[in-house]
Amino acid sequence: MRRLSSLVVAALIVSALPVAAKAQDLLVFAAASMKTALDEINAGFKGGGVKFSYAASSALARQIEAGAPADVFVSADLDWMDYLERKHLLQPGTRSTLLGNRIVLIASSDSKATVTIAPGFDLAGLLGKDGKLAMADVAAVPAGKYGKAALEALQVWPSVQGRVAQAENVRATLALVARGEAPAGIVYATDAAAETKNVRVLDTFPAHTHPPILYPVAQLKDSRHPQAAAWLSYLRSPAAKAVFEKTGFTVMAVHAATN
Repeated sequence: MRRLSSLVVAALIVSALPVAAKAQDLLVFAAASMKTALDEINAGFKGGGVKFSYAASSALARQIEAGAPADVFVSADLDWMDYLERKHLLQPGTRSTLLGNRIVLIASSDSKATVTIAPGFDLAGLLGKDGKLAMADVAAVPAGKYGKAALEALQVWPSVQGRVAQAENVRATLALVARGEAPAGIVYATDAAAETKNVRVLDTFPAHTHPPILYPVAQLKDSRHPQAAAWLSYLRSPAAKAVFEKTGFTVMAVHAATN
């Protein structure tokens, strides 16, 4: 029954994909926080058509496990790439660590709030009487997990854990604050930089309060797309590096594949 369920899920995923993507395009599953950078980078790729599916890394990994026909996976944390590696769903020798990022506390652009992130800082007071803290799903989505870890390290989590508005991914979290539906939120620095008209950064979480924010990339085991290797290589090009840095990512040195 479990196998049948997986096959049904995979069939639904395949049927939902654009027809063109099924036949010839390179299909990249990428963390939602990658959208701004990858859309711009891909405009300069001359190797053929590329289609993207952006969502939370957790959701994408589960779809890949269920049989979604993706060629490349870019995760916003190591855990979900490790998960697929343990399932033997990555092509050996193709995995590397591509980028680094930071998490920040944001408010709407018209907010007058100020705060310094430090142990025991008054985040509950910042939210006001009825306000919610926007975060990605703290149990599964990388941005949410990083944010919860940071608040726990700062001994602030108990004061706000019952006041969290959890979103399906970091871009949805960003939207909650940008629309004024939450007075504050935790997102990646790169997401805040992509929405400067509607949100502003209150402060950046110290790196020591959460696990390193790293983005691994790999080709998937069942992919035979002729342009996959070229696209992965292009992500390391000077042109791609310039876009990643412009959008706020830290470009990492190439790490040897581990699978």
